[in-house]
Amino acid sequence: MQAKTNEIKQWQLTAGLLAPLVATLLATAIVVIGFALWSADEVDARSASRQTRVVANAISENLRSIPHGQESFALWDQAVGYTRLGFDREWVHANLGVWMHGYLGHDRILVLDDNDIAIYASARGVEIAPEEIADELLIVRQHAQLLRRMLLNGAQERPRSNEDTVLPHIVDIVDLAGQPGVLSVMPIRSDTRTIPQVSGSEYFLVSFVSFDAAFAGRLSAQYMLDAPRFSQAEEAGADRAAYPVRNASGRFVTFLNWTLYRPGTIMLQQTGPVLAIAFLVATAIVFLLIDRLRRTSQALERGRRQAHHEASHDPLTGLPNRAYFDRVLSRSLLAEPPEGETLVVLLLDLDRFKQVNDTLGHQAGDDLIRAVGQRLAELVASEDMIARLGGDEFAIIHRSVGGVEGALSLADAVIAAVGRPFEVLGSEAFVGVSIGIAAADEPGIDRRELTRRADIALYEAKGAGRGQAVIYAEAMNDVLQDRQTIEAELREALRDTDQLRVEFQPLFNRVGGVVCGAEALARWSNPRLGTVSPARFIPVAESAGLIDELGEVVLRAACEMGAQWPGMTIAVNISPTQLRRPDFPDRVLSLLAETGMAPADLELEITESILIEDDPATTAALGRFRSAGIQIALDDFGTGYSSLNYLKRYPVDRIKIDRSFVSQLSADGVSNAIVQAIISLAHAMDIAVTAEGVETHVQLAALTRMQCNIFQGYLLSPPLAADVIEAVFKNATQVRDARAARGR
Repeated sequence: MQAKTNEIKQWQLTAGLLAPLVATLLATAIVVIGFALWSADEVDARSASRQTRVVANAISENLRSIPHGQESFALWDQAVGYTRLGFDREWVHANLGVWMHGYLGHDRILVLDDNDIAIYASARGVEIAPEEIADELLIVRQHAQLLRRMLLNGAQERPRSNEDTVLPHIVDIVDLAGQPGVLSVMPIRSDTRTIPQVSGSEYFLVSFVSFDAAFAGRLSAQYMLDAPRFSQAEEAGADRAAYPVRNASGRFVTFLNWTLYRPGTIMLQQTGPVLAIAFLVATAIVFLLIDRLRRTSQALERGRRQAHHEASHDPLTGLPNRAYFDRVLSRSLLAEPPEGETLVVLLLDLDRFKQVNDTLGHQAGDDLIRAVGQRLAELVASEDMIARLGGDEFAIIHRSVGGVEGALSLADAVIAAVGRPFEVLGSEAFVGVSIGIAAADEPGIDRRELTRRADIALYEAKGAGRGQAVIYAEAMNDVLQDRQTIEAELREALRDTDQLRVEFQPLFNRVGGVVCGAEALARWSNPRLGTVSPARFIPVAESAGLIDELGEVVLRAACEMGAQWPGMTIAVNISPTQLRRPDFPDRVLSLLAETGMAPADLELEITESILIEDDPATTAALGRFRSAGIQIALDDFGTGYSSLNYLKRYPVDRIKIDRSFVSQLSADGVSNAIVQAIISLAHAMDIAVTAEGVETHVQLAALTRMQCNIFQGYLLSPPLAADVIEAVFKNATQVRDARAARGR
């Protein structure tokens, strides 16, 4: 009821101020519209840059795939037999000319003898006389002669990642009689190696794929390009882009033109009318603040993607296993790296994989691991290697040209790729990846030491949050040892709870400024380490699996305090690990019953990340707590995704505005508008608001004007020992009772 009253007062204030604010609103509209136009142009520019990279990659991929397909016909005993050993025109036409056009889509097929004379030619599956294409043959012979010199100079077949081989060949972009396209020349050799030939004396198989409408159509379908077309000149038009296609020598051959996809313009066209209506109907300050909050939330909701991997022997993924990875890494470390290259190891660990595995089942988990392996294999370069080490762990041996810093671009690609949704058993599954990076930048470093460093960096990445890539540094050894010390001492402290204590920071009601409760906070004094900051030991507790025991200590102390002081709200922070435990709701309700604390006096504080994960166990636990009358508070609101959808889907009783916003409150600052928007939005949804980190009188005055419900911070009181907070509660109770008596 109080929230609805506050909302009515806010609207009344807005109506009274509307007239003098019209000029300001118009100026704001101009600024916002200008920013939208600039943003749309910026988004369009980035999209055009990305499409250009896609086109360049598409051309490069065809330069690789065309000879790859051609090799299936050139590396063939029968091809050698029916060309060099005894030329059979009908066989050549049926098995090379017709098949390579129909199966591979190659437009020109030629067979050259050992003097580079064309003895067979076909165009789109129809045999033609070589004399008809005399001009084209001049260019073909130039490339054939270049390949023959390579063969005479000892060019060898090179190994392929799938243990097959790739024939020596020449592939380039050329212009054959006015028709640009890809020309590939390759020797015809025995696939069983039973037909000996002197290197350089082979007959040649020539393929030419035209850059025609059909080729452009394939690019359109495969790479989602709009209306691609090849031409000798750039096509006019603001929406048309042109990419100059050059040959291996860097000479221009043709342009690939296409219609640009302009997401910024589309976005502007779709949102422009909405913005215009919003400003025209701007009869209330609340609407502007909500709009600002919406745009801020959208900015906060942008984020993540990454991944990069490769090939071989794990039965589930087909990637190399740990043993093979170790052998390759050991051999690579013994070999002298090429000039300018650094051997880098990346260790990958999937985020949220256990959640998918537990929710959808082990079969879904296997499918997800297999899909991750396939997606990573598409990213890793041929000279690199990716392996599955076991479970949800992968590793990459990367030869980085830019040193260890250059490996960060690979890590970014890995995170982006793994961050995309996976289709698993008809459902979308979302995981992330954390990456540890270590470089072999010291002489004599062995496999165990290099992987140990990458593992330490991976530990740091997971500690820093999901979707992170961290490069190993020597200082991490000290950090790791410190964490191990903290973990060992914390385990001992949980057995000897005299080291651990719970302090309570008072919560002050805006109405009357009276204490209405407190937040329970864990504190630790260690005989060897002294006073240990919660920021130091709580992350260790979470990563070491000790957060349940530590949380039990704090929760019990909170319930015992709440039982002694009914009517006082006691807030307790709950970790995601605790909420995922199936027995956690039973444990909380059992503690309430054991201590005699009223469920309505207990407030469990959760973070936005818990709601974002959308874990069924978490959802069920929150439902049980609310059914029992326990209050739910959303902690650190504004620092994560802050999506309004979560507030609608997961009803909470209170949101706590993060101290990062409160600390920036001033007489007239940007944070004032954001905080006011949050408070107004919460009150409109009948949600109470607590501001934490109140440290100045200016902040307190601003929050009071904004009708914030509860204040918490060092300005009002630091965390207090249990006996001190009891005295505070006693005084607050007396004040409250006295006011109630006067009211009667």
